[in-house]
Amino acid sequence: MAINLLSQLLAQGRELRDLVGFNRRKALRFQESQLKKLLYNARKTAFGQAHGFEEILLAGDVYAAFAARVPAGDYSAMYPWWQRAYNGEKDVTWPGQVKFFAMSSGTTEAASKYIPVTRDMIKSINRTSARQVMSILKTDLPKDYLAKQHLMIGGSTDLNFNGTVWSGDLSGITTSHIPVWFQRFSKPGNEIKKQRDWHEKLSLIVNEAPKWDIVMIAGVPAWIKMLFEMIIKQHHLNSIHDIWPNLSVYVHGGVALEPYRKGLDRLMGKPIMYFETYLASEGFLAYQSRIDSGGMRLNFRNGIFYEFVPFNRDNFNENGEMLPKAQIVSLADVSLDTPYAILITTCSGAWRYLIGDTIRFTDLEQCEIKITGRTKHFLSICGEHLSVDNMNQAIARLSEEFDAPLPEFTVKGIPYQGFFAHQWHIACDDPEVETEALSRRLDELLCELNDDYAIERRHALKGIVVNLVPSNTFIDWMEQRGKLGSQNKVPRVMPDALYQSWLDYLDQRHGKPVAHG
Repeated sequence: MAINLLSQLLAQGRELRDLVGFNRRKALRFQESQLKKLLYNARKTAFGQAHGFEEILLAGDVYAAFAARVPAGDYSAMYPWWQRAYNGEKDVTWPGQVKFFAMSSGTTEAASKYIPVTRDMIKSINRTSARQVMSILKTDLPKDYLAKQHLMIGGSTDLNFNGTVWSGDLSGITTSHIPVWFQRFSKPGNEIKKQRDWHEKLSLIVNEAPKWDIVMIAGVPAWIKMLFEMIIKQHHLNSIHDIWPNLSVYVHGGVALEPYRKGLDRLMGKPIMYFETYLASEGFLAYQSRIDSGGMRLNFRNGIFYEFVPFNRDNFNENGEMLPKAQIVSLADVSLDTPYAILITTCSGAWRYLIGDTIRFTDLEQCEIKITGRTKHFLSICGEHLSVDNMNQAIARLSEEFDAPLPEFTVKGIPYQGFFAHQWHIACDDPEVETEALSRRLDELLCELNDDYAIERRHALKGIVVNLVPSNTFIDWMEQRGKLGSQNKVPRVMPDALYQSWLDYLDQRHGKPVAHG
């Protein structure tokens, strides 16, 4: 069975050269041909005609012509085009009619965004998933790994239909299109996958869990942790491996694993392998191809072209918005450890689209990246330039040093004693953890991780204020906002209105917080 399935997987992952002998030279060649292919396929669309795709393809330097004629922008720039496709118009930014739209509100915006998901993109996502499975198979997993069951926790496959298009979480859309050869090994079953109520979905999975032999699980860390805790409690287990002894791989994404790693490890009966993915509503951008790598390989030759914008004051304003004359570079001109925002051009009809994430390259030869945060999710109230990556690293080290899971947190810059401070709210269920000691150590770690932060702590940044809250406080607040489950996550840095909602909820639930600075 495993050998037969492997042969089918190999047929799906046709471009095995991407997995064997990959290097930067190949990546640059793939990107050059990918851009030309995207432009050629979309040349007769409304967007392609408006921006002269046929003329761009005739230029001596196609990329230079593309960059000169097609403006870079965010969702607001693509919205008028995508709205036409959402209303049923064909051939707007990609050939044909778009039947599926992924609903995405990021982590802060109130209104949902509708991101087109073409059939070409669904094929791209399936191919990339197959490539990552091939990468996992290069480890020392048992040979019958593919013949066991895989559990994917995502959005409902019961999509919304407006009479023209279907919409829902990307995970719900892609789960609806799992290749036939993989469906027999995919859990949960179709009825549970359709369930929209998140509590009911988890409850049904918990009830069914003893019937399955799960070897791999995929999903957002917060919800996987919650599921494991529910299974262990209901079935009176010591660890998740008591019920799934062959569980060997966790494929995670959507949010950094570091804050959750301590809590997840405590729920295991033995070590497992962690593989990271970068699956956004706009496409499958990268995946961890090596167990010992410090980053994820960008997904080449699969319907996505990448550009990069150095994330600095010259290119972005204080609100994280890209400036009109921002410097944009191709893959050929990136460097190690420089923070970048990503622009993508895709087979879903996104053109030079600012996805909103920030990354840095960890390996130029392997084209591997690490997500460091969001363009609008960083703290620089007085020049400290504190990234979400800095925050995640500090929380992970705190968790180890205090031997306590700290799965959720959010941070906000606030006025303080005539200057400024950072207000932290951190999930912690361990009564032995002293807030004052944790606050002091957090401040020290942030100074070690970020020189700008260390400088400002001697000047305008006069305090760090920490409030420890029960971990279910974050979950309950997310549920109150209608953001429980699937790919939703707690914003690490909140805008003013959302932060006030969080404070009001804390006041209502716990009374005024006792903070330590």
